[in-house]
Amino acid sequence: MERNDILSEAASDAAKSKDLSIRPIEESLPKSLNLSSENLFMNHKISKNRQLKEKIVAELAEKVAKAKSIVFTNYQGLTHQQLERIKKTAKKLEAEYVTTKNTLLHRALEIGNWKLEIGNFKDPTATLFIYNDITAPLKELAKIIKELTLPKIKFAIFEGNIIDESQVNKIATLPPLPILRSQLLGQMQAPISGLHRALNWNLQKLVLTLSAIKIKKG
Repeated sequence: MERNDILSEAASDAAKSKDLSIRPIEESLPKSLNLSSENLFMNHKISKNRQLKEKIVAELAEKVAKAKSIVFTNYQGLTHQQLERIKKTAKKLEAEYVTTKNTLLHRALEIGNWKLEIGNFKDPTATLFIYNDITAPLKELAKIIKELTLPKIKFAIFEGNIIDESQVNKIATLPPLPILRSQLLGQMQAPISGLHRALNWNLQKLVLTLSAIKIKKG
């Protein structure tokens, strides 16, 4: 082989080697693996969104399990300031007023074994979770609705039952729990007081009768 041919072949091999060294890594991988920076960013973003949704569902499921009663409302039309007002009022009364996506709320309710139709959550939903006395938060909610004509009550879960707006409004008219307890206690004590008075009267009558007999014999 002549000297020029050897030099030409060596130059060709070097060029091939150089091409391989700068070849993008994506080209050496199967086409089914899309490792572009844009795709990797999107996958990371989807993963973060999924984690956030799972966290929200878990928190909502805890509220569902903790609540004694749950009221679902349509908050559409309320301003941010009005929403914050309801939230602060609810917090003072051992309750929470929470806005969230309907799909996430529906999933949390399913975790709590509430099989509700997704159609019940068509409009934007803010949920009132009541953890103690149910009448006080409902009374405050009724006052706000009377003042603002919002939010609109959709339905509620009360003592394991689904109730409608009219039934929620009836419960809101009940006295607060402490007053209800005192009224019930008063009703329970009334017959006892009556019996006590009757026994006292009969005892006094017996004493007077015995005294009369003693005087008559003397």
